[in-house]
Amino acid sequence: MPAISVIIPIYNVEKYLRRCLDSVLNQTFSDWEAICVNDGSPDGSAAILSEYAARDARFKIVNKPNGGLSDARNAGMAVATGDYVLYLDSDDFIHPQTMEITHYLATRDNSDIVSFTYDRIYRPQLMVRHVLHMDTDSVVPYRMHKKYDVTRIKTLLTDDVYKYATERAHNAFNPRRKWLIKHCQVWKNLYRRSLIADTPFIKGILFEDFPWWSAIMLKNPVVTIAPLPLYFYVPNFGGIVLSAKQLRIMQSLCTGIETSYKLYKEQATPYQMDAWSRKFRWYFIKWAYRKIKYLDNADDVALAQKCFSNLKNCGALDTPPYGWARKIRCGIAEFIKCGCCIK
Repeated sequence: MPAISVIIPIYNVEKYLRRCLDSVLNQTFSDWEAICVNDGSPDGSAAILSEYAARDARFKIVNKPNGGLSDARNAGMAVATGDYVLYLDSDDFIHPQTMEITHYLATRDNSDIVSFTYDRIYRPQLMVRHVLHMDTDSVVPYRMHKKYDVTRIKTLLTDDVYKYATERAHNAFNPRRKWLIKHCQVWKNLYRRSLIADTPFIKGILFEDFPWWSAIMLKNPVVTIAPLPLYFYVPNFGGIVLSAKQLRIMQSLCTGIETSYKLYKEQATPYQMDAWSRKFRWYFIKWAYRKIKYLDNADDVALAQKCFSNLKNCGALDTPPYGWARKIRCGIAEFIKCGCCIK
C-alpha cells in the first residue's frame, strides 16, 4: 500500500491536465498512487490519462459516467489504499515537495490532518493577466522553485481544530492569523485516510467542501498547521462556480447548511456547535442570503423561499451570534413571507 493516495477528479481539463499530472510525477516523495477519476470527460483527457498510466503504474484510472465533482471524489476515495489522502483538482498543481513535507509532518506528529495553504500571489497574478488579455497558461509561480528543509519548517500542533479553522476575516496584524485554517477547500490538507473514509461528499451540489469539512472537524482531528504555499490554484475563468445560476449556488449553500446543522445538532458538543456557528454557519447563511438579489423570476424566488423555509424549520437560523447575523435572519424572515429582502 502506498503512503499517500492523490485523488484527482477530471472533467474537460485537457488544457491543464499534463501540468497537474507532472506536478505529481515530479514529487520529491515517491511512495504515492494517483487515483485519476475520469468523470465522463468528453475531451481528450482520457487519452492523456492513458499516456501517463502507461509511463508510470502509480497512475491509476477510474472511468465513470459524469456525476460531478463530489461523485468523482467519492469514486476515487472508494479505491484509494494509501495511509493518507490528498485531493488535487485537475486544473491546479502542487509544489514538488508537497508530499514530502506533509507526510513527514503527519508521521512526526502522528496527526490526522496536515494543513497548508495556496500561493496567494499566483492566483491574483493570473486574474490580472486575464483581465489584461495576457497569457495565463505559461506562467510558472516563482515559489515552485523554492526548496524547503523539512526539519526547519515552523508548525503548530493542535487537538482543537475549532480554535484555528474559520471563515471569518481577521486583521492582518493579528498574531494568530498565520496559523488560521482559512476556508473549507479540501485540497489544502493531507488527511489520514481512516479519518475521512466514512464521510462522502454530497453529490450534485456546488461548494460541497463546506458540509464535508464541517463533518470532518466534528471528529476532533489532531492537526499540524504548516502555513506554506504548497498548492497553486488556477482560476477557472469559465468554470462551474463562475457561470452557474445564482439560484443553484444558493440552493447548494442551503443544502450544505441544513445538512451540517442537523449533524451538529445531533452529535456536537456545545463548544463545537458554538464555534462552528460563529466561524462557519452564519457566514454561509450570509452568502446564501446575498444571492436573493440576483433572482429575476417568480419561479426562482419560490424555490429560494422553500430553501430558506427549510433552514428556518430545522433550526439553522436560530441563535444568530452577531448583530449582522440577526439582521440577516430578519431579512430571511421577510423574504420567506413576501419574496423580498431587506437591503
